[in-house]
Formats: sequence, structure tokens, C-alpha cells
Amino acid sequence: MARVATYAEFWPFYLREHGRAKTRALHYAGTALTFAFAAIAVLNGGWWWLAIPIAGYGFAWVAHFRVERNRPATFTHPLWSLVSDYRMFFLWLGGRLDRHLRAAGVDPNRA
Repeated sequence: MARVATYAEFWPFYLREHGRAKTRALHYAGTALTFAFAAIAVLNGGWWWLAIPIAGYGFAWVAHFRVERNRPATFTHPLWSLVSDYRMFFLWLGGRLDRHLRAAGVDPNRA
């Protein structure tokens, strides 16, 4: 990937790197678990704080290495990637992600 200067340039790249529905599904599972583990950590403290990044990155990295067969954007743009993980999750949850995928040249139904 060529270096991008702005988040507006990064977002379509990020979506193309998540072109398969299975990749996005694994991201959604990991992102949802980050909320669950954060709630448990707030209520109980302890080691649960460590589960948050493990769940989020664990599911995402499995998706990239096993499904998408690409390198996670986290390695080159960690902050933008983290923001985009949650942005993609909430757009999907609200039923508004397909428009963004299509604008980035991604077929939302690609398996």
C-alpha cells in the first residue's frame, strides 16, 4: 500500500482490505467481544482488561491471515485501523455499511 496522508484516503483502502464477508464477520465478532470484556473489566477488574485487545486483534488477525490472506492494516496505520474497526462495526450494525463498501469498490456479498 502506498502511504496515505489522510484518513479519508485510508478508509476506502481499509474497506478493500476487508473485502470478504467472512473477514468482516470475524471482525464483528472480535469487536463485539471487546465491548463484552470491557463491561466485565469495569464490573470485576482484574485480568479482563487484557482480554479486550486479545479478542479484538485475535479475531481480526485470524481473518486477515486465514480468510483475506493479506496483512492487517494495524501494522502500518494502528490508530486509523482501530478507528475503522469500530466505524465498520457500527455502520454494519446500523445497516449502512454496504454503501461505503460499494463506494470503495467492494461487493458487500462477496463470500
